Amino acid sequence: MSLSTHPDHHILCFGELLLRLSFQSDGAWLNDHALSVFPAGAEANVACALGKWQVPVSYFTALPDNVISHDLIKWLETKGMNTSSIKLQGDRMGVYYLPAGKDIKKGGVIYDRAGSSFAQLRIGTINWEEIFRGKTWLHVSAISPALNEDSAALCVEALRNASEAKIFISIDLNYRAALWKYGIAPTAIMPALVQYANLVMGNIWSANTLLGIPLDENRIARGRREDFIDHAIQTAKEIQVRFPNSTAIANTFRFDIGKGIKYYATLFEQGKLYVSGEYNRPDFIDKVGSGDCFMAGLIYGRCNQLSSQDALDFATAAAFLKLGQRGDTMDISADQIKSSIIPGNIHT
Repeated sequence: MSLSTHPDHHILCFGELLLRLSFQSDGAWLNDHALSVFPAGAEANVACALGKWQVPVSYFTALPDNVISHDLIKWLETKGMNTSSIKLQGDRMGVYYLPAGKDIKKGGVIYDRAGSSFAQLRIGTINWEEIFRGKTWLHVSAISPALNEDSAALCVEALRNASEAKIFISIDLNYRAALWKYGIAPTAIMPALVQYANLVMGNIWSANTLLGIPLDENRIARGRREDFIDHAIQTAKEIQVRFPNSTAIANTFRFDIGKGIKYYATLFEQGKLYVSGEYNRPDFIDKVGSGDCFMAGLIYGRCNQLSSQDALDFATAAAFLKLGQRGDTMDISADQIKSSIIPGNIHT
């Protein structure tokens, strides 16, 4: 399937809805009796961005049947998504804690997700035909199969059923080292999911950790943009060889430069590598959810029949702008994103 086809889409995002509790790491939160609370979850972040950009989107998760869940469901609906598939069961929702200003990928994150309503979902209990009715695209991430072996099996079941229903499938290879604690290596789990994916998004490091795609350490050590771009081609081609359904592979590159950030991305499709413009900022407000905005931007591009280059440029600008917003979800219009795009080009 090409990344730019028919505009009549309805996206389904499937994953765990969380609460993020953010606090000052110097202990001031204890004296102030205050924590910042944000709705969270990679797939929910994607759905929120799509809703903001008026792309038809539904969200499927599991939550306990209590007042907090009902408040969250109402909040999700204000973000423009359909929540009718949400399953109410179990006793608790997942939570994670993150010191203000910290990166979820680089330590400091504390997960409290064991035994959550979502983590208790099991294969053979979900009517996927009903869930997928009217949907043209399923988006999942590598976070759900990191929770436990049952969640991994559930993701395989979901993707297999979606593939049989001819639904376009995207997967985000977001690696969370603080999860993956149930004794099975990611490389023994993730290929069973990625075999169904049409669009694979991640970076060269997560592709190595989750799929065993080789890293060229010498090329990486040089730290040059052209070397990372060449590595993106190498990684994308290897993914396509191993997983023939993957017609498009996106890789993001985000580097800390002092207190600032450098960001760019690539998209490999139909034998061509598209490269975004390079974005730089001297500081950031919140790194969480930036990759989810990138993924949402690629989905937006397909649904609006943008070219591969234009879809990549929109996605990269969206991801970069998210760095300037607090919380896991973003609230920036498509027009604002378009006006901030730094054009990219095809790699030659």
